[in-house]
Amino acid sequence: MPFTAADVPDQSGRCIIVTGANTGIGFEAARVLAAKGARVLLACRSKDKAEGAMAAIRRETPGADLAFLPLDQADLESVRRAADLAAQEPRIDVLLNNAGVMMPPLERTAQGFEPQFGINHLGTFALTALLLPKLAQTPGSRVVVTASLAHKRGTLPLDDLTAEKGYNRGTRYSESKLANMLFFAELDRRLRAAGSPVTVVGCHPGVAQTELMRHFGPMRVLAPLFGLFLNTAAQGAWPALQAATDPKIEPGGYYGPQKMGEAKGPSGKAKRTALAADPVLARKLWDISVEATGIDPGLAAV
Repeated sequence: MPFTAADVPDQSGRCIIVTGANTGIGFEAARVLAAKGARVLLACRSKDKAEGAMAAIRRETPGADLAFLPLDQADLESVRRAADLAAQEPRIDVLLNNAGVMMPPLERTAQGFEPQFGINHLGTFALTALLLPKLAQTPGSRVVVTASLAHKRGTLPLDDLTAEKGYNRGTRYSESKLANMLFFAELDRRLRAAGSPVTVVGCHPGVAQTELMRHFGPMRVLAPLFGLFLNTAAQGAWPALQAATDPKIEPGGYYGPQKMGEAKGPSGKAKRTALAADPVLARKLWDISVEATGIDPGLAAV
């Protein structure tokens, strides 16, 4: 059945981390989850923006249980601190990995990585790996990884993941989203083999009008026009909400909009490329990610 925010079940007693929760899809997901009774940790870089988002949510849900979790996925030390803070919660039911950047200029993360691979993939890999022990304490817990339709255009240049040989921002975005796909599939395989109680689910928002478009330059002026035909941020959050809360999801499944070639509409099962399901490439990426971050989830290859 198609899934929207109206289908989110009661979340009372659950604690959910939403990364990048101060704006766009992350904010909309946090807003709905709080309204459904969840304790929501808004994992964001800016305290001021997080507090603004929490104030907006409380205007709609006065009793919302919200907290700011400082997180900058461009700095693995910040990721470690965020994981340590989050682990102090009595329980964590869902880690909703939503934060990311789209087509920024070439800058470097704190550890020197190309920004989209570093933030979108390595930051997500690191935070997830560090929180797996905490998540495993709660039966039925989930990790959600947000990918993109752009993964279908992606390859993985294993010989130049740091963009030393060149930087095309659109190509690198697609590569980072393919990495998200490969990561959640490999994590699913390893957790199942280990008998872990943690479920992994992937999702994508279709094409939604969010602040991710801030690096589009002159094309930004067309964003409102696109918005007439495609998802709002609230609609773009439906797949993430399904992945995080739908009791009928498939472990290791992938969810996204069901209309206009998965660009818009209610959420349901989405399609992935053969490359995104390649277990050999996924294992290679896993090993590279462990080496790059210095963080090993401690899960054996399958």
